Amino acid sequence: MNRLFLLCPLFVMLAGAQPATMFPPVRGTREMVGAGNNFQVEAGWRMLTTGGNAVDAGVAGILAATVTEQSRIGLGGEVPILIQMAGKPAIAISGVGTAPALAIPEFYRARKPEAWEEPSRMAPIPSIGLKAAIVPGMFDGLILALSQHGSKSYCEVVQPAIEAAHGFPIPDEYARFIGELRNFLHLWPASEQFFLPGGEPPKRGEIFRSPTLAATLESLCTMEKNAKGDRAAKLQAVRDEFYKGSIGHKLADFSQANDGLLRYDDLAKFHAEIDKPAVGTYRGYGILKPGFWTQGPVMIEALNILERFDLKAMRHNSPEYLHTVIEALKLAFADRDRYYGDPKFSKIPAEALLSKEYAAERAKLIDSEHASIEHRPGNLGGPMALAANTHGASIDHDTTCINVVDRFGNVFSATPSGAWLPSVIAGDTGIPYSMRLESFVLTAGHANLLAPGKRPRVTLSPTIVLKDGKPWLAMSTPGGDNQDQAMLQVLLNLIDFGMSPQEAVEVPRLQTEHFYASFGNHEFSPGRVNIESRIPEATAKKLLDKGHRLAILGPWSNGSAPTVIRIDNGVLDGGADPRRSRFIFGR
Repeated sequence: MNRLFLLCPLFVMLAGAQPATMFPPVRGTREMVGAGNNFQVEAGWRMLTTGGNAVDAGVAGILAATVTEQSRIGLGGEVPILIQMAGKPAIAISGVGTAPALAIPEFYRARKPEAWEEPSRMAPIPSIGLKAAIVPGMFDGLILALSQHGSKSYCEVVQPAIEAAHGFPIPDEYARFIGELRNFLHLWPASEQFFLPGGEPPKRGEIFRSPTLAATLESLCTMEKNAKGDRAAKLQAVRDEFYKGSIGHKLADFSQANDGLLRYDDLAKFHAEIDKPAVGTYRGYGILKPGFWTQGPVMIEALNILERFDLKAMRHNSPEYLHTVIEALKLAFADRDRYYGDPKFSKIPAEALLSKEYAAERAKLIDSEHASIEHRPGNLGGPMALAANTHGASIDHDTTCINVVDRFGNVFSATPSGAWLPSVIAGDTGIPYSMRLESFVLTAGHANLLAPGKRPRVTLSPTIVLKDGKPWLAMSTPGGDNQDQAMLQVLLNLIDFGMSPQEAVEVPRLQTEHFYASFGNHEFSPGRVNIESRIPEATAKKLLDKGHRLAILGPWSNGSAPTVIRIDNGVLDGGADPRRSRFIFGR
């Protein structure tokens, strides 16, 4: 009896031990999928367990996302993809659409307010509606990835999405967005019918059906089955049906009939592209990002600057550490704001921006005691700088993410986005138009100036990290302008502070807004920093003393939510951010 009594405290202590992380770590040795919800992870997992590779799984997961996370991403959206096939050079795929031929700066400078816009806060380029639409780039990007590096058919990878379109329990956020945005959805009858069947928003967890989208996805499968030739020819037939066939005509006709600028010729001429990733290093690790048509190189420049400092000695999330990270991010984002745009239209000083020598000069601008308030791009000549804009605030409509590592050693990382709510559905196709045109600027001479046939500079930014030349990490996140800030902090947690992936995504983060926003009015918020309240009050006070303009928000308020897969000594170690209930699974 006494022995039992003596053991009880130990038993209670063990039973009551608190886990180190909110979400349990997910580890395996063969394959892993991290994504925005369970439907996306299951779609990818189904491909892996039926003989497919990481690309098959990634494409299937994205297609499932366009059905089950249409609050954030739709089939008419866009996606940058990084692919590292085992033993081969990494590639980037630009599944980002282009501006219509009719989308010229003069049109938007002279446009009148739409019915839902407040004239005094009206952005030059609208944030919703058909006048914000670009060519849907995602679908061609997915088919290109599948054709070049996948192994399965379109019909196989789309099957989970079709099943969901016939009915799935709608997630809380998707249902909430429909309810909150119903007044906008009433503006477009096709959207109202799609999102408000019976006239009312769906309740969380109830079965939600997308019959028109299911019919479109199935029609593309029928096109593949009926096409002649080999696998590549069949995939090409699917792609052509979307851009040149009946679907392309429906997308163009609906736009023209409803005062949009997108036309059939814009779709028929579009092609997703294979690109070389932007490449950098940090403390011996290789960093791969999509190019300057995204904000991805921001992370490389910021890491180059931070490499000049002994971050580990500063201690994690200390005032000195956070101040240094904030100031490095400000400098990197200032260069983004001035120099980034579609390289096919603008000469980008890419080599200089990503060089260690340039970073060393930029690092000298960091004052350890004082926060900078000015916008300080480097003096590299070339594109015009943006002018200050305080005309209203923009909203990051957001994104999702998917990362896959397969048993062959292949890695897939993508950031699907666009065509988010409140979206305009193209008639009976079930396809929402992307509203990414708002990411352009109208500043004459700027690298990201709106032009027909040009890609907007997007915030979307998947990541692959190499160790000794081999894939070590796949990571991506939603979060708009916050994406590369959040992922940079996660990467520092892993490399400099030795955290596990799950620990690295959960610890408190901050977000600077000291840049020109990528949406709406492209406003500049000098010195603004959002921090989570889990960061100690004493630390926040020291940041305030240095001159940072802090907003202390909720304990889990950071808008990004990465999934991370680390490949280390034969173990796949996954992290899924609880801030937005990311999902990850592996074995």
